[in-house]
Amino acid sequence: MTTLVVLQPSYLPWVGFFDQVRRCDQFVFYDDVQYDKHGWRNRNRIKAASGPVWLTVPVRTRGRMGQPICDVEISNETPWARKQLKTIEEAYARAPQRQPYLAELTELLIRPRERLADLDIAATKLMCGWFGLERPMHRSSQLGVGGDRNSRLLALCKHFKADHYLSGSAARSYLDLELFAAHGIRVEFQEFQHPEYKQQHGAFLPYMSALDLVLNVGKDCSAVLVTPGPAIAAGDPGSGLHPPED
Repeated sequence: MTTLVVLQPSYLPWVGFFDQVRRCDQFVFYDDVQYDKHGWRNRNRIKAASGPVWLTVPVRTRGRMGQPICDVEISNETPWARKQLKTIEEAYARAPQRQPYLAELTELLIRPRERLADLDIAATKLMCGWFGLERPMHRSSQLGVGGDRNSRLLALCKHFKADHYLSGSAARSYLDLELFAAHGIRVEFQEFQHPEYKQQHGAFLPYMSALDLVLNVGKDCSAVLVTPGPAIAAGDPGSGLHPPED
């Protein structure tokens, strides 16, 4: 069985993103679909003493409605990367496992980049290394595979000779399961049970960037990733948060 996962690039992705990477044989960054201004392409959350804090990469969107993710430019007029690193360092000042990860993240973020997708993909690959995940990774913008929402995903499965397509649960609303089945491809929706781990700053909060997991538990992050936690429903009053949807 060959499993394909197709996800939009995200900034410092959450734990569930890496669960999908772990479970696939081929991974595609869906980087030429339309950029969603208030999504997860240029931002994510970490947990600070005051609660969840957004880390946001400034991007150019004015007059660029409908631009694909791969064309989105970073606005580098302000020292956003150094400000983020300061926020991260303060939030995890007492996290015993924060090195060498903070040093590697610093090296990545202070390197100037023009395109958001390049930053997202570089950060994701760095974090994959922290989790011990080595998977073939591709960019949809470079594959020359077209089609509408369903036919393109089907074509990507055929391109990689995949007979198993692993998808986030948000795609339940639009995936044509009969179409995939007719072509011998089994579709599975991720049912991710968020693991709990020792966090800084009080009671556990799910759905943070996976950076939170890595900086808190260090080399044990890969073991935590494969340890199912209690079921936490989207918007559970106990968390007050929602999982990212891709």
